[in-house]
Amino acid sequence: MKRILFVAMFAAVSAATLSGTPASAQELRMMTGPQGGSWYPLGGAIQGILEKNIPGVRMQVAPGAGISNVLGVQTGKAELGFGNASSTFDGVNGRDPFKQKTDNVCHVATLYFQYFHAVALADSGVRNLGEAKGKALTTQQKGNTGEQMTRDALSVYGLDYGKMSKVNFGSYTDSVSQLKDGHAQIFTLVTTVPASAVMDLASARDIRVIDFPDDKFKAIQQMNRGYDKRIIKAGSYPKQDRDVQTIGTWTHLIASCKLPEALVYNITKALASNVENLGHVVAAVKGLSVKDMATDLGIPLHPGARKFYQDSKAL
Repeated sequence: MKRILFVAMFAAVSAATLSGTPASAQELRMMTGPQGGSWYPLGGAIQGILEKNIPGVRMQVAPGAGISNVLGVQTGKAELGFGNASSTFDGVNGRDPFKQKTDNVCHVATLYFQYFHAVALADSGVRNLGEAKGKALTTQQKGNTGEQMTRDALSVYGLDYGKMSKVNFGSYTDSVSQLKDGHAQIFTLVTTVPASAVMDLASARDIRVIDFPDDKFKAIQQMNRGYDKRIIKAGSYPKQDRDVQTIGTWTHLIASCKLPEALVYNITKALASNVENLGHVVAAVKGLSVKDMATDLGIPLHPGARKFYQDSKAL
């Protein structure tokens, strides 16, 4: 009886090895974004891709936020997560709001660009962030990259929250309601263009999308290499009759540096082969190339991802 059991077990293990399917499933946990945002469904799409294309992989998707995802991967709460390059860069360098270096966080794939929006009511008199002093500001909750970016953007103008008349932290819906009601004059957020929250606000109030000029961009990039500059094109929002220069950062996939090289190689390969599916969830991902995925963000690249990009001639 024991001999029969041993032979059966040996046959099962051999079959799994020959088929390329691990004897036990690889369980992965991924931190995404708040429900109602784009990261949560994008995480669901990645779950489907990995489970379909990598034998034995099973994945759980949970809500999160840019900064908390970096901490989650660092501490082993999750193996994968979405990050924003600016806040991940802060983490790997141990800068505020992180208390120490996140040395277990590696870059896997750059996905798409998110734009910093500083939106003021047209009748507020605010034409640049330097004129925000004494005004009421509403922004994202702490733990979100948009909130950290707001503090950085204010700092290059010599401002901080203490110099505002009031600062509110909440959802996009809460912020839009505050501006519609006149309880705030400035709204900051990080998202794609056009932002549905800004469109909602513009349907009720005249707004001004605020420029972020070159000298301030140079100052903020000296603070953090994860920032880049982009143009919000004229006509993106009602009554926006000119291009507006702003800053922003890349949304990217991060992973525990402890994950096996072969597994991360296969993860990167599966994503590169299924960009079209991701583009159905977030339009900004459409047209993403392997070379785009390999964009250097100043964050250590996981060896598995590096090998895939080298094999694909993207590095």
